[in-house]
Amino acid sequence: MRIKDILHDFVDLIFPRNCEACHSGLIGNEEIICTFCRISLPRIEADGLNSEALNFKFAGTPEIISTHSFLLFTKKGKVQQLLHALKYKGVKEVGLTLGFMFGQEMAASGMLPPAELIISVPLHEKKKKSRGYNQSDLLAEGFSNATGIPWSGTILSRTRHTATQTGKSKTERRENVKGVFSVKTDIKVQSVIIMDDVLTTGATLEECVSALKTAGCKKFYILTIALAKH
Repeated sequence: MRIKDILHDFVDLIFPRNCEACHSGLIGNEEIICTFCRISLPRIEADGLNSEALNFKFAGTPEIISTHSFLLFTKKGKVQQLLHALKYKGVKEVGLTLGFMFGQEMAASGMLPPAELIISVPLHEKKKKSRGYNQSDLLAEGFSNATGIPWSGTILSRTRHTATQTGKSKTERRENVKGVFSVKTDIKVQSVIIMDDVLTTGATLEECVSALKTAGCKKFYILTIALAKH
């Protein structure tokens, strides 16, 4: 065993690192998510029922070419644990890791969208300042690192602070985010990926598409780390 490996194991013994999904101890070169969880996290299979439901999520918006979610979100499940760590515990590496894993797997499956740019769904500046970062930026950055598609967290802005979407009906969610996004800078691309953490009704993402359409974008690919069943 190399001295570097011995020191690594010694540090793990004194300062144990835990998997953010299952909270078991990380060993060796494992980072953020243990090997077992990386393999067993609940993927949205390309030919499964959840994937079929995704295809109809934005059926009324023909500019949205495709919709893909990486993982299935269930209450108290591992995906919820990971997103909780990302959004509320300050573990930014979770976002980079999940985004990278998603990008790797989409590229390997041949399903990577032919987009020119990844745009992350923005937080209001008040919430971003409180949290210290936008979790969707980290997901987009990780996806970009895996695929080479550039990303931007500055094109879209959220013009007003809105109440949380949690617990709202589909109609209430649409009203809550209606007209809330605007395009801050000139955009010279026509096909974009919009990246977010969790897809529920899709109201927020539809508003992002609406703002970007006004700015001249023509083709949209929706990518989220998780799909919430409700």
